[in-house]
Amino acid sequence: MIALIALLAVATIPGGAGPGQPSEAALKAYDDYVAKAEDQILREERSVESFLIGTTEVRDRRELALRRGKVVVDDRRMATAEIPGGLIHHWVGTVFIQGAIVADVMAVVQDYDHLAKYYAPEVVSSRLISRQGDDFWIALRTRDRRVITVVMDSEYVVHYGRLDREHQFSFSRSTRVAEIADAGGAHEHAVAEADSHGYLWRLNSYWRFVEAGGGVVVQCEAISLTRGVPTGLAWLMGRYLREIPRESLEETLGATRDAVAARRDSMRAEQSTTKTEHR
Repeated sequence: MIALIALLAVATIPGGAGPGQPSEAALKAYDDYVAKAEDQILREERSVESFLIGTTEVRDRRELALRRGKVVVDDRRMATAEIPGGLIHHWVGTVFIQGAIVADVMAVVQDYDHLAKYYAPEVVSSRLISRQGDDFWIALRTRDRRVITVVMDSEYVVHYGRLDREHQFSFSRSTRVAEIADAGGAHEHAVAEADSHGYLWRLNSYWRFVEAGGGVVVQCEAISLTRGVPTGLAWLMGRYLREIPRESLEETLGATRDAVAARRDSMRAEQSTTKTEHR
């Protein structure tokens, strides 16, 4: 799954000139960080015991919160997350969907032509560009209104895999991210790279789906790159900028849970109506 909305990890800074595109040093730092993170992710996804993030104690404590309907989000940044001119955001979120199976979740997260139905108002529109087996190429338009309205067009390559039927995963990587000016207006256009505000430069997300305990545990790990904190404003905005990706991930997972539950309830109602009509 696309990390969908994990994909709304925008560092919304009102006003001011844009920093343009990230420096080569920032991009290299991000790529190096992602490589280390993916090594860890691949190791974790090789066995049932390590498939979900966290020690046994952490998982037990987290399960109590999940059973109460909470979305649990934790900071997973490594020591190298701070880079000149940019910020690497690394969060992992978990939600439990009672009464679901993995196929129910896949029906929602792979419905790439209709993601706005599940994730509005953050997701404005979406479409599947192409698919080859378990590999997808998708496009999204997202909108964030936390401080100012920010509209982004982005494209992602997404791959799905499985350890077994009960343990499945996906990863997505951004291939294009563009800030949109005058969205929906007569003069809508993509902001030139040199004028970009750096709300979002890169976004990768890694999803895990585990069927257990009468439902599905959905876990999403999101790693994004945004502009850094403006000079002199770290005391004011540093924490705020880091919280936006966390909030977006929490909202995405909550929306996924609600969409799967609503779809399941709708299907059950239709089946009940059909049975009644055939009596």
